[in-house]
Amino acid sequence: MEKLPKIFVLDTNVILHDYRAVFNFQENDLVIPMAVLEELDKFKKGDDQINYNAREFVRELDNITDARLFNHNGYPLGKGKGKLMIELTHPFPRELQGCFMDDIQDHRILATTIWVKNQNPNRFVALVTKDVNLRMKAKALHLVAQDYLTGQVKEERVKKSQKEIITVKGLDFPLLEKIMNDPAGAHIDELHYKCPACNQLYRFKCEESGSSSGSRSTSTGTQENSCILARYNHATRSIVAIKPQTAYGISPRNEEQIFALDVLLNPDIKLISLTGTAGTGKTLLALAAALAQADRYDQILLARPVIPLKNQEIGILPGDIKEKIGPYMLPLFDNLSVIKKNFGVSSRENVRIEDMLRTEKLLISPLAYIRGRSLSKVFFIVDEAQNLTPHEVKTIITRAGEGTKIVFTGDIQQIDQPYLDKWSNGLTHLGEKLYGEELFAHINLVRGERSELSELAGKKL
Repeated sequence: MEKLPKIFVLDTNVILHDYRAVFNFQENDLVIPMAVLEELDKFKKGDDQINYNAREFVRELDNITDARLFNHNGYPLGKGKGKLMIELTHPFPRELQGCFMDDIQDHRILATTIWVKNQNPNRFVALVTKDVNLRMKAKALHLVAQDYLTGQVKEERVKKSQKEIITVKGLDFPLLEKIMNDPAGAHIDELHYKCPACNQLYRFKCEESGSSSGSRSTSTGTQENSCILARYNHATRSIVAIKPQTAYGISPRNEEQIFALDVLLNPDIKLISLTGTAGTGKTLLALAAALAQADRYDQILLARPVIPLKNQEIGILPGDIKEKIGPYMLPLFDNLSVIKKNFGVSSRENVRIEDMLRTEKLLISPLAYIRGRSLSKVFFIVDEAQNLTPHEVKTIITRAGEGTKIVFTGDIQQIDQPYLDKWSNGLTHLGEKLYGEELFAHINLVRGERSELSELAGKKL
């Protein structure tokens, strides 16, 4: 007996997350409840990615004039794909009508899913939604409910991306000194290592065998049991030492920050992701590096997505547009203040910063205002990037022109978007897809440096 295709009923948030989601279910059939179209109508206006996705999906449907879209035959989506159907809203079965008191779209979608299941007793039927609460309600009604997994990164790969530094013990001292003293570093063949990924990070810990003290001084002034930081340079196929650098008065306070400043100040690395919890210095280091290289770029842009608290729209705030967005940009201005405090009030550095702000060579703006621009010779810092979808991250990167460097910063454990998580957000997706590319580097900052109190809260609370 031939196995029948599965049927998946899609929730609104799946389409808002990926407007081409209907093409990602292989040979299986799809049902879009009319309640979903009603919800999409509310999202058509706006400049955010979800508004764009709503409009694009509705346009896709509008291009389908086939009557089969609205009957049980279904519209074929193409070779190797299933069929797409729009289903009118159906009431709950009589025995379930008292399950939920509120007449809301989520419950209408559940009712339609039950109807589809009852009409197809011999086929697998599942509701696909990124809303965890709706999945729980569906399971309470004995429905199969699944998350939309396309674009998600597996748990083990997420963990791997947080531990990207290779620690090596027992390196011979001639090679250690070559890495330390030779600007060209040590060729990978000399180390007898399998060719690593581009920009692979290393931590060399060397101890003298047979030594009673466990360490001895070298001509470099280091000790054998000291830690040497290095990075693999794919262009020269060598491992070169990384030494602490200072950028616009900001000095690194730990190993990960040393790694971060190295790639931020490297003009050959055009795309960087910095992850880590609050207070690890992600945005501060990126901004300091940008200011230190201001002469290399026509503009420094700092942007972050505006995520209103409690779903309140920005329009309810008083004042003009600058006053409305001001509260959301404060964290970026706070980082700028930290840098300015390293210098005197009337110092040349502070005067330069003020002049850059006045002329908009240094621009702090909501991310929505940046979209659509062509960015040439720009140092672009995107803060809170964990709140972006993979498609949004791709859209931003594809705006990059010649001479542009883009830095994404964020904490994948602190996501404010209801339908994103640490596996499906754009920042995680970026690290997974571009790992090993010569133009890309990823650093995970693990130690809080904002204050002792901040680090305690990050670890214990």
